[in-house]
Amino acid sequence: MTSRLTEKATFAGGCFWCMVKPFKEWDGIVDVVSGYMGGHVENPTYEDVKKGDSGHLEVVEITYDPSIFTYEKLLELYWPQIDPTDAGGQFHDRGHSYTTAIFYYNEEQRKAAEHSKEELANSGKFSKPIVTDIRPAETFYRAEEYHQDYYEKEQDHYEEDRAKSGRDEFIKEYWK
Repeated sequence: MTSRLTEKATFAGGCFWCMVKPFKEWDGIVDVVSGYMGGHVENPTYEDVKKGDSGHLEVVEITYDPSIFTYEKLLELYWPQIDPTDAGGQFHDRGHSYTTAIFYYNEEQRKAAEHSKEELANSGKFSKPIVTDIRPAETFYRAEEYHQDYYEKEQDHYEEDRAKSGRDEFIKEYWK
């Protein structure tokens, strides 16, 4: 019996509902879990995070098999989901809890994240600076169950919220 070696990657990209689907459906991605990271309150609730009381960001924690899907490929998939120049949130979701960040688990991830950020900054794609933080991973808190795979569970509401957000228009303009 062979055991599959997996690693974790954690990304903040604004609303975590919109960050699950782009990662979920690839070979080598074992799981994508919505949650919270980076704050000062233990076991924060969605309301704590949304109000900004906990200091956490909404994140997705990705468990992946690096022999099938590399960390660098995850970074290539991450950047086009966000506006990396917006320090105030993402699209219609405003405030600290909706800001962007890459949380790294080891030195190799940190270096890869820094390199990809530098490449993006030098690409000329954006006229404003890339403000996405690159930070050490902290305790991950799984979000409440109703947030998990929200795009599947509440498809109509998810699609309506996403359509209003401006995310897809931004992606189409800057990334496609």
